[in-house]
Amino acid sequence: MAVATGAVAYAASPTASVGGRQMERLDRGLIAVPATDGGNHVQWRSLGTDPAGTRFEIWRDGRRLAAIGGGEATSFHDRSGTATSRYTITVPGTRERAAAVTPWAAGFLRIPLDKPADRTTPDGERYGYTANDVSVGDLDGDGRYELIVKWYPTIAKDNAFAGYTGETLLDAYTLDGKRLWRIDLGRNIRSGAHYTQFMVQDFDGDGQAEVMMKTADGTIDGTSRTIGDAKADWRGTAADGEVDQRDRTGSKTLADGRRVAPLVGRILKGPEFISVFDGRTGGMLATAPYAPPRDATTTTPTTAQLTATWGDGYANRSDRYLAGVAYLDGARPSAIFGRGYYARSTVAAWDWRDGKLTQRWLFDSAAPGNAAFGGQGNHQLSVADVDGDGRDEVIYGSMAIDDTGRGLWSSGLGHGDAMHVSDLDPTRPGLEKFGVHEDVRGNGGIGAAMLDARTGERLWTKPADTDTGRGIAADIDPRHPGAEIWASNARDLFDVKGRAIPGGRPRAANFAIWWDGDPLRELLDGTRIGKWDWLTGTERPLLSPEGAASNNGTKNNPALSADILGDWREELVVRDTDSTELRIYATPYPTKYRLATLMHDPVYRAGVAWQNTAYNQPPHTSFDMMTRLEGRTGR
Repeated sequence: MAVATGAVAYAASPTASVGGRQMERLDRGLIAVPATDGGNHVQWRSLGTDPAGTRFEIWRDGRRLAAIGGGEATSFHDRSGTATSRYTITVPGTRERAAAVTPWAAGFLRIPLDKPADRTTPDGERYGYTANDVSVGDLDGDGRYELIVKWYPTIAKDNAFAGYTGETLLDAYTLDGKRLWRIDLGRNIRSGAHYTQFMVQDFDGDGQAEVMMKTADGTIDGTSRTIGDAKADWRGTAADGEVDQRDRTGSKTLADGRRVAPLVGRILKGPEFISVFDGRTGGMLATAPYAPPRDATTTTPTTAQLTATWGDGYANRSDRYLAGVAYLDGARPSAIFGRGYYARSTVAAWDWRDGKLTQRWLFDSAAPGNAAFGGQGNHQLSVADVDGDGRDEVIYGSMAIDDTGRGLWSSGLGHGDAMHVSDLDPTRPGLEKFGVHEDVRGNGGIGAAMLDARTGERLWTKPADTDTGRGIAADIDPRHPGAEIWASNARDLFDVKGRAIPGGRPRAANFAIWWDGDPLRELLDGTRIGKWDWLTGTERPLLSPEGAASNNGTKNNPALSADILGDWREELVVRDTDSTELRIYATPYPTKYRLATLMHDPVYRAGVAWQNTAYNQPPHTSFDMMTRLEGRTGR
């Protein structure tokens, strides 16, 4: 029996199954944008659940415009379309009809934001908010994504810096701009790139996504209920003294040359929680103690205890958090929350099932037999089934954790700022992992490396004298199989075997995006999209939006890049310069290729979930796009 929701007929099951995995039951994501050469570009989703050869009909203003064959792209250039044209699509032989849409008037979709009012710290500093990272999930089960927005205080700080940081807030908005709820994480969660990762996923399979993240005393959920002790304030003050640790700001130098960092604003004590929230209301559904705690013996550890456990006494290492979503049983998603990566590295897996929040396992590099896994974490993680058993592994920087919670491999290359996991080299079986590395003195002078994602075997490496801060893998040159590689430790662009490609490399090593319609990826740097010209070694601009802003300082991240509407190409989500609105930009270019929405690919969907984690990275697919679309690994 089908249940009608809006203009689309949905099956009774609240979720879809793609390759045996629970996936979102999405609508067609129909949109229209002004085309670059006149008329409108209309695009919609092909789904991973569609029967082979599914046909479509596209209608404009009540009249059939075109019939789309089973092998044709879900992308149509209507040269006669106007700004007032109304489009819909149907699937012949079914009752399915998408709700009618009109072209985005400005070439992008505006989503008004309810910007939080300014606040003041205990020492009198006034601060405001900017819209920061964004994630998506179907919060109400209607087949459309909602957007979850993290509000960043203007005084947010990295862990290395002392001082008050302001409170982190999370909002949920529909694509129509309606705010559904706001969660205030409160004074006992510090604000900065490494503190709050929020995972949005349908963890219990009821068709409606939940939100899971770290909370503390004073967190206020979307229904105005408080978690823990509303009056508790665990932030450090000047009266808490100082610790003998390096700090890059506000530090002092003692007579004997030691540097000390104040504890003001740092949170070294108090209970910590993991909480799951109802996606429809923002109401807290369940809360459990965060695993592992700062100290296993007390909620008020001393700086000496923290130093002994994590490597410092001022929470620079103990409060480095990572998060993701993984199908550890191969069928349903679990939440992954990590703590620490410079020294001790810990990762907990959590299940939200049948109204209960339970810990599936906890990996700890400090446990007996795990010494090789210490200090191998990155400023982000990745999730993929690297061993081909149908269940996901967690790639935690220079190491991997099996779906069972046991260490799978450790490369010994140490910490890094960026990594990429996909079928980067389609000429060899399985997935690969490319990453850049910081501890070149400790790893033998290696600044970047390509590894076998299943075993951690080093396929090739590139040297460096100092920290390699940036690096990316993306297929931008059709003359070479697989991805091209570039990083800040070399001036060259490399093929997937590590061989230099003459002609130089792109200036930025930031994000990549599928945008213009061919299987190659385009360059995304903040708010700008460009096409790499492999013949001239230059970048050709494709999108340079005015009045838009990127996030996270020098990281220059978009709010989100993901395939959330239209066909298989990705949308760019950015804020305006005043954080009064989000803007969604969709490609205005037609394509000849049909491909199911990338959100039904397991590696890609996991990548969209973890994209907001620490140093944001672009999502990748489980397959090589050129091979999938053109059936060839070589050029």
